[in-house]
Amino acid sequence: MTATAAAQSALNVLDPNSLLSHFGALGVFLVLFAETGLLIGFFLPGDSLLFTAGLLCATSATSAVHLSLVTVLPAAVAGAILGAQAGYLIGARVGPRLLDRPDRPRLQQAVTRSRGALHRYGPAKAVVLARFIPLVRTVLNPLAGTIAMKVASFTLWQVVGGVLWTVGVTLAGYLLGSSVPNIDRYLLPIIAVVVALSLIPVALEVRRSRSGRDPRQPGRDPRQGRDAAHDVAVRPTPEQDATS
Repeated sequence: MTATAAAQSALNVLDPNSLLSHFGALGVFLVLFAETGLLIGFFLPGDSLLFTAGLLCATSATSAVHLSLVTVLPAAVAGAILGAQAGYLIGARVGPRLLDRPDRPRLQQAVTRSRGALHRYGPAKAVVLARFIPLVRTVLNPLAGTIAMKVASFTLWQVVGGVLWTVGVTLAGYLLGSSVPNIDRYLLPIIAVVVALSLIPVALEVRRSRSGRDPRQPGRDPRQGRDAAHDVAVRPTPEQDATS
């Protein structure tokens, strides 16, 4: 595909190659900001976008789509960090009204997993690990604001997680592209494989939700008739308070 053909093709926000062809490093920033900061970002391809951007940084300058690692990495880090901070502020201001939405099953599934991560790992570790889990990284930031996690602690750990995630995945794509001669010839098949692999966690989550509640997550308290996971998330334990 020539550069002209790429520009004329219709934009597909679910296709990393299409996003990068149209917007380049700016597209990386916008997608990561939306995925990690706005609840509308569930469907955006964060992992595959970062990996594909790394691949395109390894292509020759004469390729149809070529990106610069010097611009992609700062754009990715900035999008992830600013998006997470925006999500936290939204959660702190809007609160449960944002997340308690029974009319949006996919959102509720992500909220349940996020609360489970907070319960299992504590706020600091959960904020870092959430970066590598699709759907959870969209919800956990506003959830941290909702439960009033200390802003200084949240900021520290979301920056750590954001840098590890964006730089790690992007460099993985770049290193693969640099190690394969004439990577341009295999770009589309590799991107297709990356997209398919990035969808596996989502598919597993859909399968888990259809088969019933995840047994690893806290369930409903039959004595109180409410979600025990919600109580854990809203009222962290003293150990979690010390961590945060």
